[in-house]
Amino acid sequence: MKKETKFSIWYYIALFIGLMLLQIIFFPGTGARKEISYNTFREKVREGKVAKLVILPDRYIGEYKTGDTDTTSSHIKAVPSAPWRLHFEEVEKRMARQFSVTRLPNMPDENLIALLDSAGVDYSGRIESNFLENFFINWILPIGFMILIWGFIFRRMNMTGKNMMTFGTSKAKIQVESDKNRVTFKDVAGVDEAVEEVKELVDFLKNPQHYTSLGGKLPKGVLLVGPPGTGKTLLARAVAGEADVPFFSLSGSDFVEMFVGVGAARVRDLFKQAKEKAPCIIFIDEIDAIGKSRGKVAAMGGGYDERENTLNQLLVEMDGFDPGAGVIIMGATNRPEVLDPALLRPGRFDRQVLVDRPDMKGRAAIFKVHTRQIVLDNDVELDRLAAQTPGFAGAEIANVCNEAALLAARKKKKKVSMREFEEAIERIIAGLEKKNKLINEKERKIVAYHESGHAIVGYFTPGAESVQKVSIVPRGIGALGYTLQMPLEDRYLMSKAELIGKIKGLLGGRAAEEIVFGEISTGASNDLEKVAQIARNMIVVYGMSERMPNLSLVQQSGPGFLGQGPAAERRSEKLEQMIDDEVLEIISTCYKETKDLLTKKRALLDAMANKLLQQEVLDYHEIRELLGDSNSDKKKSTDH
Repeated sequence: MKKETKFSIWYYIALFIGLMLLQIIFFPGTGARKEISYNTFREKVREGKVAKLVILPDRYIGEYKTGDTDTTSSHIKAVPSAPWRLHFEEVEKRMARQFSVTRLPNMPDENLIALLDSAGVDYSGRIESNFLENFFINWILPIGFMILIWGFIFRRMNMTGKNMMTFGTSKAKIQVESDKNRVTFKDVAGVDEAVEEVKELVDFLKNPQHYTSLGGKLPKGVLLVGPPGTGKTLLARAVAGEADVPFFSLSGSDFVEMFVGVGAARVRDLFKQAKEKAPCIIFIDEIDAIGKSRGKVAAMGGGYDERENTLNQLLVEMDGFDPGAGVIIMGATNRPEVLDPALLRPGRFDRQVLVDRPDMKGRAAIFKVHTRQIVLDNDVELDRLAAQTPGFAGAEIANVCNEAALLAARKKKKKVSMREFEEAIERIIAGLEKKNKLINEKERKIVAYHESGHAIVGYFTPGAESVQKVSIVPRGIGALGYTLQMPLEDRYLMSKAELIGKIKGLLGGRAAEEIVFGEISTGASNDLEKVAQIARNMIVVYGMSERMPNLSLVQQSGPGFLGQGPAAERRSEKLEQMIDDEVLEIISTCYKETKDLLTKKRALLDAMANKLLQQEVLDYHEIRELLGDSNSDKKKSTDH
């Protein structure tokens, strides 16, 4: 590298000297011209010996007529008549006819133009600049500007030196982690079934002879499927850490560029590097970026699709390498339904491992992993935190732990207590508190009764989720208050009574407003959206209709990992009208029963609203103390 730098420096020095010599030869300066006095100059003009004159700010540059006796160039020596010398001879003869005159300072010659006209001299004027100025403006600035532009472009494209045009080089990051930063199965919690599935990969990478001796072959590709944040990437890193092998990590979008054919070239280069470093693991995150089903371009009228070309090359490479070479391909996606069938067939990604959201036991284990580096207070109960976070994925639990630590640090505490963890959970569920947001007393009273209605209906309605907390402190975007309701255990099935209970709990706020104020506000807009969705799913998805029982009217059984709703089939107008009528009937019946319940509990409604107006927040124990004994809880348990 040093020799190349040294050579380039001398090369530019030689180029600079050569340019200066060319300038001196082809554009000679004033040093070669004969200097004459101003008086002599005027005499030569009167005698008619001057042919041309250039008027400069400080001097005149003239040229005698050809054949003038005063310009005999005795100093010109005979030179060989080689063709390459003709130009230099002409230059020397011309320089012999030229002269230079210094102008008289502060004494303008007003009669000079008339004298030149009378003598027939061809004169002109110009502002002369020196050689360095011309060279800098005409050569250095343009060339330097172009070098800067090209250097910026290549630096942005990460192509310098020998890698200037390596568009097809793989962008995979090779991670060979030290013992201190290595991720193992001890760092993965809450997905025990998935860990058991991939332990076989580790054993194969460590002892491949154990499988090959029996004639078995390990799957070439393992696809990790699950909702976002459940730990798919962490699980892949743990496999590489346990096996102590190189880990090629990249995203599906890293293959596709604006240039045609770059994606396929990067796939080839990736597998070439992997074979050289085998045994190893190739991990492609968000593989659906290049693995979507093919054929859509042809259906839309043809054309070239770079993603399809990249996918074809990936399929060919997965077929081409030996399964005993020790290269394992792991992919991750939260949209398995969009992947091409050829990618999932046996021989490619022929094993799918589900990385699902953890249950209560798994959440407790995840809390234990993420609180290793946190100084915990004695009142922290991980099992209780796991019970308060149903449906949370691993990434969300990690966020809860981090938020709790930040809250404790903000309060100048030396340990993180249970209060910080509960506040962190509320932040993630409901958003940040906005205590400085000014709300007038009328709106504040409406919010208090609205949230009290949610809490009372949820507390006394069978099937509704347990009320944990009620607050009228503004949180998040547009939320002036909230009622925190959570199931006491993990639920995978819900009965019709429980869905009806959820609808009634959501309608409690609107019903309370109408009972107390005689009018309704816009505060229930989000509640009504959820009510309509639950009621329609009861009819269309779950077959809980009274008029059309046991009939599902959707193409797929439920939403995907990203929460997309089911795609409805084309139904008749009469059937759509029946669905709308029954949805309206369910909502109307639930609203009437909710109003009746709150009318009976009007005293409790006023008491809770007044207490909220005083202290703004009520926890679970205060709610139970205010609303009475646990008869409702017993009734709920019998209904379950």
